[in-house]
Formats: sequence, C-alpha cells, structure tokens
Amino acid sequence: MSTTVWPNGAAYMHGRYMPLEEAAIPVTDLAYRRSDVTYDVVGVWGGAFFRLDDHLRRFRKSMQALRLDPGVGDDEIRGIAAECVRRTGLREAYVAMDCLRGKLKPGMPRHPLNCENYLLVYACPWVWVIPPEIQQRGAHLIIAKTPRIPEESIDPTVKNFHWGDLTRGLMEAHDRGADTCVLLDYNGFVTEGPGFNVFSVTDGVVATPDHGALEGITRMSVIELCEELGIKSEIRPISAMEFRDADEIFLATTAGGIMPASRIDGRIMGNDRPGPVSSKLRETFWAKRAQGWHATPIDYGASASGA
Repeated sequence: MSTTVWPNGAAYMHGRYMPLEEAAIPVTDLAYRRSDVTYDVVGVWGGAFFRLDDHLRRFRKSMQALRLDPGVGDDEIRGIAAECVRRTGLREAYVAMDCLRGKLKPGMPRHPLNCENYLLVYACPWVWVIPPEIQQRGAHLIIAKTPRIPEESIDPTVKNFHWGDLTRGLMEAHDRGADTCVLLDYNGFVTEGPGFNVFSVTDGVVATPDHGALEGITRMSVIELCEELGIKSEIRPISAMEFRDADEIFLATTAGGIMPASRIDGRIMGNDRPGPVSSKLRETFWAKRAQGWHATPIDYGASASGA
C-alpha cells in the first residue's frame, strides 16, 4: 500500500483522505446546528464488508427521504469506504457513511433546500454496542419511561441524529444499574433501543416490532437465519407486557451482531444467561460471517487517488 496507514481511523471529506482526528465540520453547518444528517454504518470483519450493498441501498433511501444529495454515486461511495478501511489497515472496522446538510449557498434564501450537501466517510476500529463479556452473561435491560419520538415526527426507518429520547433512556438505564434500554411508543408497544433492534422469544417463536424502529440490516439477517434454521419468526406489534414476560430477549445491530439479554426490568430470564434460541442464532451468525456470508472482501493492496 502506497499510502500512510492511520490505524486509529481514516476519513474522507471534500475529495481528500485524512486521519480521522483531522475530520471536522463547521459549527455553522445545519448538520451541526440542527442535526440535519443522515447516515449508515457498515461493519468490516475479517477484512470484508458485511452486506455492503444493503447498507448503501438504505443510505441512498435515507438521503432521498431527507432530500439530501451529496452528488456522489453509490459505486463511488463504495470505493471511498473501502479506501478508508485500507488506509487504516484494520481487518475489523466500524465504517460510517454520513450525508450532511452544510452551509447556505451564496445569494440563496435561508432554507434547508438551498444548502450544500456533502459526504463524510470514516473507518475506525470496531465498535461494540454491547461488549463481548456482557454478551456472554446476557445484557441487563430496562424498559425506559421515556417514550420514543413519534414516527409521525421523525421517521425511524431513516437513520438520523435525533437521539434525545434514546440518550434519556440510556441515562435511565445507568441510574437503574442496567446496561441499556428499550423504548416504547406512546401506545405502549416496543420500538427499539439506542442503536439496535430488539427481539423477543416466546414458546420458541421469535418476534420483532413491525413499526417505530429502523429496518435494520442485522434484523434482516436474523429473519433470514430463522428461516434457515427452521425457527418461526414474526414481525408484529409487541406490547410491553409481552416483552417483559418473554422467555428470551436479544438485540441486533451492525456494531455487535446478535446480542442476547438475560434480564429485563430486574426480571431474570432462564438461568440468568443467554437462552438457547438467542445463543443458536448468535453462534450461527458469526459462523456464517466467518464463512463469507454476504461478504464483500477488501483489497488491501489497492489504493485510490487522493491525498
């Protein structure tokens, strides 16, 4: 590789690659002033992206929903993401692709549609939403008192930076001695948690919410695995009561895969360890990842232009 390796992270902005710590956005950009950003995150494990095309498809859909256009095609974004990983040398990496609403174009009325849009991509060492040691004993969850922002206000299927409710939920979890939280909608149905989809298992049937949550790529993978393993799965409303009484609960996200829980609101599930269905899905997920399931290998010997 002819470029300098930045093992702590590499970023791309405005046509230039740089160490991650040098990437910065102006404080006057609407991306900062109003959290006017959409993004996606794809994982790299064993030197390969997982479901990169699915992430790019969702990223493009999110940009279109928020009327953002960085003027960069999907193939170019794919190449930039790979180059960011190459410039870290990392085989396990967290890769973020952001589209930001920037400064107002000169001479234009002050309106979001009249702002420049631009792409920011960066790769850094792998991030665990739930650390492996906590996954081994099972995450301790609470159902937060804070409700999820209504989907009529913020579309949860569009990845966004509106995390006020999720952050409040995390504070609740901390104060109650739990690892993380799950939020309900205003009708008392389960939605999602801070950065992950949720699943319950009751009488051997896996269920995940049908609304109020991101249509996660790992969530999609769980549904595929259930079909492959002959485990019945359902996408439907899940009440708080049903969730609390479930035989098992697990979480799913790019930054962690399938992550079992062992407690919910202080209630111990099973033997206070991950349940059999959750464990089977988690083991199968990582085994298939190791075999190249939905993988896009990265050529670490190649290098794109751009300083």
